[in-house]
Amino acid sequence: MPRQLRRPPLRVWIWAAVTVALVVAATLLWGGSDAAATESTTSAPAGVPSGTPAAAVSEAWVVRGSEPADVVASGRVLIGTAHGVRALDPATGHEAWHYTRSNAAMCGLAVTNGVAVAVFRTADRCDEVTALDAATGVRSWTRNVNFRPDATLVSTDRIVLAVSPTGLVTLDPTGDNIRWRYKAPAGCRILDAGAGRSGVALLQQCAGKPVQLRLLDGFAGTVHWSHDLSAPVGTAFRLLGADQLLGVAVGHDVHLVAGTDGTDLRTLTGAAAGPVRERAAGSTALLWAGGTLTALDDTSARTRWQAPASGLPAAPGAAASVFVPDDAGFTRRELATGAELGRSAVAGVPAGGVADSVGPTIVYRLPDRVLAYR
Repeated sequence: MPRQLRRPPLRVWIWAAVTVALVVAATLLWGGSDAAATESTTSAPAGVPSGTPAAAVSEAWVVRGSEPADVVASGRVLIGTAHGVRALDPATGHEAWHYTRSNAAMCGLAVTNGVAVAVFRTADRCDEVTALDAATGVRSWTRNVNFRPDATLVSTDRIVLAVSPTGLVTLDPTGDNIRWRYKAPAGCRILDAGAGRSGVALLQQCAGKPVQLRLLDGFAGTVHWSHDLSAPVGTAFRLLGADQLLGVAVGHDVHLVAGTDGTDLRTLTGAAAGPVRERAAGSTALLWAGGTLTALDDTSARTRWQAPASGLPAAPGAAASVFVPDDAGFTRRELATGAELGRSAVAGVPAGGVADSVGPTIVYRLPDRVLAYR
C-alpha cells in the first residue's frame, strides 16, 4: 500500500511565500534602481601617440555630440551624450570607455585636471554629479546637488563652475566638495559667467542699474572687484573669457579688461558684429572675430600678431605652437610670433570650431560634433 504524502506544516508555506515575495520585491527594486540603469566600461590608460599631423590630411572620423569645451584629455576625446559620457581613441574614433544612465538625462559635462565631471537630471532638477577618470573611465566620486535644470557647466584648472541666472556653484573636480555658492541679489540676474586664471567672472544685471562685471576668487568666492558696463537699453552682453585678459562682448564691440583690477584696456569696435570667441594660451589671449585670429598680450591688450582663421586653436597651456583652422586646412603657428611653422592641408573645414592635436591626429570640435583629421 503506497504511503500517503503529508502536507508541509503551515509555517513552511509561510516561509516559502515570504521568500517569493522578497525575491519579487528585490527584482522590482533592482530594475528601477540607479545601479540597474547605469552602464559603464573602463579601459587601460591611453598611450602617448608619437608623430605630428601630416602636410595633407583627410577626415578620419566624425561623431555627433560635443558637450565639454575641451574635448581632448588624457589621450582621449571626451564626448557628452544625452545620457552620459563616451571616451574615444583620437586616431580611430573607436570607443575606449563609456558611462551612461538610462534613467537620467545629461545636464552638462566639464573636463579638467584629467577628470570628466558629468551632471545628471533624474527629476525636474539637475541633482547628481559623477566624476570619471578621463583616461580610464573609472569612477572617482559621486555626490548629490541641487542645480536648476537650465544650469550650464564650464571649467578651468581645479574649478568646475555651474552657472544659472540665479546663482553660481563651484565644485572641486578632484574631490567631491562644493567650494562656494554665489546667489544673485534680489532683483538681479546673472547674464553670463566663466572661470579662468583670474578667477570666476560674471555679468550681473540688476533692475535700474548698468550691467556689472564682477570678478570673484575662484577658490574662496570673495569679490576681487566690480566694474559697471554702460550701454543703451537692450544691448546684448556676453562674457568671452575669465583669464588674465577678460573679454566682454557689448553689442557689436569687444571690451578688453584687465583681470587684475577691472581696468578698461582697449575696445575693439565692431569686433562682435559676428561670431566672436576668446581663449587663453600662456601669456597670450587669442580672439577670433570677423575671420581673423588676433593674438593679444594678456596684460596690455596690445596686438602681437594676426592671421586669417575660421576658428580657434585649443591652445594647451604649455604649447609653443598652435593649429589654426583656416580656409586651407590647419596652419601650425608659433604662439609667440604667429610665424607659420607648417600646414596640414584639407578642403572644406567647417567654420566656428576649436582645433587641437593628439600626435598625428587633429581633433576639431564644433558645437554639434567632433571631427578628426589624419
